[in-house]
This record gives sequence, C-alpha cells and structure tokens, in this order.
Amino acid sequence: MSANFWTDQEFTKRDFTLVKLPKGDYENCRFVDCLFSKAYLDNQNFVECTFKGCDLTNANINHTTFNDVTFDNCKMVGLQFETCSQLLLSLHFNGCNLSVASFHGMDLPRIIFDGCKLHQTDFTDSNLKQGKFPECDFEHALFDGTTLEQADFTSATNFDIDPSINHIKKTRFSQSGLIGLLKKYDIVVT
Repeated sequence: MSANFWTDQEFTKRDFTLVKLPKGDYENCRFVDCLFSKAYLDNQNFVECTFKGCDLTNANINHTTFNDVTFDNCKMVGLQFETCSQLLLSLHFNGCNLSVASFHGMDLPRIIFDGCKLHQTDFTDSNLKQGKFPECDFEHALFDGTTLEQADFTSATNFDIDPSINHIKKTRFSQSGLIGLLKKYDIVVT
C-alpha cells in the first residue's frame, strides 16, 4: 500500500486548518467533526467517503474528486463546487448548510439535498433534472437557465424560480409553494 492511499480510516475531531490533510486517495473513510474551514482540499480523491459534522467553509476543492461522497450535517458555506473534478462526481447532502455555495453550470441529475440550508446558493445554468429537495430552504438562491425538469420541490421553501428562464417541465411543487413561481410578478395571493 502506498503512503498516499487511505482506506477504511476514521478521522475524528481533527483540525486540518493547522496541519493539512495529506494529498492522496481516501476510500471508504469517515471524517467526523473535523475542521477544514479555509483549508486546502484541492487535488484530493474521495471515494465512498462520509463527512459528518465537519466545517468545510470556504475550503479550496479545486480539482478534487468526490465519488459517492456523503456530507451529513456539515457547514459548507461558500464552497465552489464547479471547481472540483466533474469526473465520476456523485454527492449526497443531508442537513447541511450550503449557503453562498456555487454549483454554477454543473451537471447534477438526480441529486438529493435533504433538509439543507441553501441561502444565496448559485444553481445558474446547472442541470438538476430529477433532483429531490425535501425540507430545503432556498432563500435568495439563484436559478437562471437551470434545468429542473421532474425535480421535486414539494416540501422546499423560500425558492424564487422564474418559469420563463428555467426549465421546469413536470417539476413538482406543493400548492403553497406555487408563490415561488410567481414572485417576479409581484402579485398578492391570499
């Protein structure tokens, strides 16, 4: 086994802002309550890994591979996901704060954000076809040229999606969520 390959390891309560996470390949590893805020996670390879309760705020993820990676209750404010490797990209988000993150121009069909805070998150020109967004808060999130066909927003809140500039064929919304499709018209629904 090479020195830059880790498998089935658990990293708990580590501060990777002080000591950088070594460059390499991480397979089936768990990162629990670790601090990566403003850290350099660029050019890493994560395969079937889980990040639980970690703070990745403004981390550098340039050219990083995330293949079947789960983020559970993580703080991920300001992450620029469009800079990570798109090859084999597979992400899962549960209860994460992804405010001010960017998925600009990304191809993310069938993505699931479950119970996430997505305030001011940028989904411009992204493909979120068949995505699921249960209990997500999209306050001031950006949707422009976004493919949302067959996506499920039935329990999502605070979204502002303009049907004239986004692709929403067969997208699911709750009756109470329909106001999120009409905000640009500045109408009052009672």
